Parts: sequence; structure tokens; C-alpha cells
Amino acid sequence: MARMPAKALELSQEDRAMLERWLRAGSTPQDVAKRVRIVLLAAEGVANQRIAKEAGVSKPTVLTWRRRFEAEGPDTVWKIRPGRGRKRSITDETVRAIVKDTLENKPEGATHWSLRTMAKRHGVSRSTVQRVWKSYGLKPHRTKTFKLSKDPKFVEKTEDVVGLYRNPPKDGVVLCVDEKSRIQALDRTQPGLPLKRGRCGTMTHDYKRHGTTTLFAALDPARGRVVGMCSPRHRQQEFLRFLRRLDGEYPKGVALHLVLDNYGTHKTAAVKAWLAKHPRFHLHFVPTSGSWLNLVEAWFAQLSQKRLRRGMFNSVKALKDAIMEFVEVHNRNPRPYQWTTSADDIFQKVAKCQAVLATYH
Repeated sequence: MARMPAKALELSQEDRAMLERWLRAGSTPQDVAKRVRIVLLAAEGVANQRIAKEAGVSKPTVLTWRRRFEAEGPDTVWKIRPGRGRKRSITDETVRAIVKDTLENKPEGATHWSLRTMAKRHGVSRSTVQRVWKSYGLKPHRTKTFKLSKDPKFVEKTEDVVGLYRNPPKDGVVLCVDEKSRIQALDRTQPGLPLKRGRCGTMTHDYKRHGTTTLFAALDPARGRVVGMCSPRHRQQEFLRFLRRLDGEYPKGVALHLVLDNYGTHKTAAVKAWLAKHPRFHLHFVPTSGSWLNLVEAWFAQLSQKRLRRGMFNSVKALKDAIMEFVEVHNRNPRPYQWTTSADDIFQKVAKCQAVLATYH
């Protein structure tokens, strides 16, 4: 005989609203968010086995949090339970206060809490604060950067570019084009020490500048190959020169679909006039503040990390030679760049980010 599904957890509208707010908040620790998700699914009458699968926990864990919520209410999801080892020397109230201060307050005269300042505020050791932060997944010393696009044609441009990546034209080539401008030819003021066993390589913190160059690059994501060209500047003249270079790289009967950002050089009258005479070129612009949609940015990151960041160049020529050597080595064994995210997934993530930001502003 089949077992009856567990009874739906009783949840007041006030408690439900509070739990949903905690779940949406980006500052909610992951462990707490997981417990909240378990409770909300249980309140919807979802089977315990399915809750365990969706929350990534075991079925006994689901049953435990159902019982705790019924007995203690919403605040139970924030509590740190004692383990089998030595008993904790701080109370739940102190733990809650540390978490609350970390998420909602700032120390006087500073932008974020350190272990020392938080320990001093609550009269505990730094190791205690460290354990609390680790348990709740809090890292006040770290931040991440982001920017949501405000382009009025965000949806249209995103669908266009993602469509090219996921369903490239059979009679054409998709090229991700951009400029990495003002790359500096930097040389260290003194020779460093090489890497050896027990010691990392060294270099001086200061440097000499020997000029700059701009790299024009076009990545073919289907094949992984890169066409590169270095120029002293990145005006429309240089961009047109690079377009002519691409025109000579591919057979005349092949349509070229270029994914570009909204830099003014890409839209000048001279560029438009040249494109009108070369109809096989089709330009597709990513949304403003949407450079992450251009796959050549991933290749630029590899160039910076593997060749430029630790490189020492005593002239612009040495810098240009190093860049073109990197392009040549990359093209010997190119690997395709595969775009897997759909446009709908992107829109859902952006909507979620906007909802989270709205709760703070």
C-alpha cells in the first residue's frame, strides 16, 4: 500500500511573506536560504522526497526542518545547532547579533567589518567571528562588480546575438570583434628572481612605460581562430583597415556577421559608407553595458592572464611581437567557443537581479 504524502506545513501569510523576502535577499546565507526553501516547499504540499531532491539535501533533513519550524517558527532557520564536540561558548543571541551587524550595519569610520572590529564589538574572539561567518557563508571583505544594461533595445539585441551563437547561419561566419585599447608596454625597473623550489618568481612593484598599442581582434567562435592586428590608435581609420583585413581573410562568397559593442568608431559615416559597398558584412551590436555577450572578451582575458600581466616589454615593438606570437600559438590548436545560455535564461536572471536590487533601493 502506497504511503500518504506528508501534510502541507501550515504557514501564515505574514510568515510566508517574511520567508519569501529572506529567500529573495542576496545577503541571506546559503544555508539559511536552503532551510527557507525547504519550509516553503513543505507549505505548498510538495512531497518530502521531492523537496529533498530540489533542495539538495537528504529526506531526514527535510523532516527535521519541518519539525523545527512547527515547534519554533521562522526564526529557527537562523539558529546554529550544537554539534557533538565541545559546547559552544556563545549564545544564539550573540550569533544572531554578529550576523545582523555583518549584513545590516557598518563599523564607524569604515566600509566593512573585519574579524578584529567585529570581535571587539561583541566581546568574542576573532576565531569565533570567523566560525560564524564561515557557517553562514559571509565574506564582508569581498565584493563583486556588476552593471545591468539600461539599453532600451536590450531584449532585441540580446536575442539577435544569442541567436547567432546558438544557430549560426549556414552560409556565413560569425566573428566577435573588439579592440583592446591602450595596452601598455611595461618594463620593470630592476631584474627579478626566477621561480625556484620553495620560492615564487619576483618582480619589482614599479615599472617603466614605453608606450601603448591597440589590438583589433576577431574571434571565430565556431572554429576558435583569431585574426589580430595591432595599431597605434583605434579611430575609424584603423577600424576600416581591420575590416579590409577581414575582407581579405575570408572567401568573397561568405557572409560575415560581426558582433560588436556600441563604440562610436563602429558607427561613423565613413564606416557606414564602406559597409554599403561591402554588403556581405552584417553588424550585430550587443546591448550597452553588455560586453559579456561578446565572446572575444573571454579571449582577451586569456591574453592578459597568460601573456601581458607578467610580461616585460622594453618597447612597443616588443609588446606587439609578444601579442602576435600569442595569436599565432593560439591558432595552432584552436578550440571552439560554445555559447550554452539561452536568451530566456538571461532575461530571467536579469529580472531576478532587478527584483533583488529593488528590495534595497
